[in-house]
Amino acid sequence: MNIYYGLENINIHNAVATIGSFDGVHKGHRSVLENLTKLAKKFDGNSVVITFYPHPREILYPNERPPGLLNTLKEKEIHLSSLGIDNLVVLKFSRELSNLTYKEFVSKILIDSIGIKALVVGYDHRFGKNREGDFNSLKLLSKKYGFYLEQEQVYEEQKINISSTKIRNAIIQGNIKLANNFLGYNYSISGVVIKGRALGRKLGFPTANINLEDHRKLLPSVGVYAVKVEVDNHRYDGMLNIGYRPTVSHSGIMSLEVNIFNFDEDIYDHNIEVFVFDRIRGEKRFSGVTDLINELKNDRDIIRGLLLGID
Repeated sequence: MNIYYGLENINIHNAVATIGSFDGVHKGHRSVLENLTKLAKKFDGNSVVITFYPHPREILYPNERPPGLLNTLKEKEIHLSSLGIDNLVVLKFSRELSNLTYKEFVSKILIDSIGIKALVVGYDHRFGKNREGDFNSLKLLSKKYGFYLEQEQVYEEQKINISSTKIRNAIIQGNIKLANNFLGYNYSISGVVIKGRALGRKLGFPTANINLEDHRKLLPSVGVYAVKVEVDNHRYDGMLNIGYRPTVSHSGIMSLEVNIFNFDEDIYDHNIEVFVFDRIRGEKRFSGVTDLINELKNDRDIIRGLLLGID
């Protein structure tokens, strides 16, 4: 997949494009992208995804807490490439870009810079300043500039309209199984292993402390999770703890640490990716270290059974 950061030197033959944040690249997105690649073949052209970075809400609503990202930019690139997208155009979202009218966006970006031959949009797509552009606006502009226009229907699963907002809410609530179902893959968290206080090792459960690749990444609610861990191109079972460790720490600082089963290697400064399968329990305060250790052993047994036979 070719990746363009900005609009410089774009040279795409018969560009068949779609536009959106595509945060999560979930099942609803994948339905649009699948039809995009089919349409590109009909036009003997190349599929193009036009997306934005950072998330538009960070710029448009700076005083609000930005939505946690389902995908970092790197993760989004990996997902789109795996779906056979030919080209990704990443536009830096700014006040200047947000102030383009829908007519200016089509003429300056889609026509002059990318040279689209066809455009695929979602069922509720709106764009341009104040989101004034809609499908009817695009129909008029498609006739003016001579590009083919196609609108995708809403994607539903069991009569539920899948959206990034629904997935975020599921993750925030710790309902990882539902989130994974909507995504079509296991939610993951990536970062670099950093030194911690070695509290886990003292308990017999050494952990890898993770410094997030992008601190805007959305984390599940506090608790213990069944996970697969990828480090140095190998996968292991493990249990992830997200929380404040109230039994052994009073720092008030949330930690993100994973105990990797049957693993005792030095991986400080290594990249790590944790694939989250299920939430086992919430965070608890125990009366003492012995009770905590017993609970961790029980968590580990449950997770081993849950992950048995899963690659």
